[in-house]
Amino acid sequence: MAAKDGDGWARCDRGHQHWGVHGASGLLAVHHTLEGPYVLMQKRSWWSHHGGTWGLPGGARDSHEDAIASALREAREEAALAGDLLRVLGVYADDHGGWSFHTVIAEAAELLSAVPANAESAAMRWVPADRIDRKKLHPGFAETWPLVRPTLDPLVLILDMANIIGARAEHGWWRDRAGATTRLLTELSALADRGLERKIEGVADLTWRFPRMIAVVEGAARATTPPPLNPALSVLPAPGSGDDAIVEVVGAVRPWERALVITADRGLRDRVTELGAMVIGPSWLLSQL
Repeated sequence: MAAKDGDGWARCDRGHQHWGVHGASGLLAVHHTLEGPYVLMQKRSWWSHHGGTWGLPGGARDSHEDAIASALREAREEAALAGDLLRVLGVYADDHGGWSFHTVIAEAAELLSAVPANAESAAMRWVPADRIDRKKLHPGFAETWPLVRPTLDPLVLILDMANIIGARAEHGWWRDRAGATTRLLTELSALADRGLERKIEGVADLTWRFPRMIAVVEGAARATTPPPLNPALSVLPAPGSGDDAIVEVVGAVRPWERALVITADRGLRDRVTELGAMVIGPSWLLSQL
């Protein structure tokens, strides 16, 4: 394994030639505003493959890299963009058969400064998502953009921890609710690290999804001392009713976020769906732990 060992041409099952012996990946950096999302676009240098077209910073994956590491490296090399200023939301895989391109979607808290950092980029520009199709696009990006566009809105998982633990039916959990909560939080943090893979009805599909997670705990579980957690997972002790706290969290999500409540409680389901949240049962989550 060595740096740049992915450089080279490959042919997919469709008979097309692509750059990247081990496949390729690109970074789709998105910044959300009340007027809509902005995407960081790269104009390719005239001499490069499909020169003069607009697409994403990206390139060949090395043999030792996963899609996320590769995309962040390419963004650093081509746009001087630091990965620690981005939060990965998900990965979209475009499989051509024998060769694939992974689009890594990452949220930026602001319109970060980005400039051409090597000869492959002619320009870097934040473009309103709804105006991207007005540009002369790289053919590969043009093909996947209509599929990737619906995935840009971040997902927030709001976890009814008491209901999830009850559905898990762990032996003796009712005698040690704080311990059961700590064990579940540890597993959820690991899940946040590796990403969710199961589909969600009504939500555009991604190969991996890295949502914000808010675990609402109540009653005896409020005494839980959380283990070190993935930064995307936070714990909210409910001052009173856990259901009331979950309803408040749903009402406070940002306008461009989609709230998904994990619960089997019918009464809570009715309350949060009235606010526009989606609901899915605990088995969807537990099956991924």
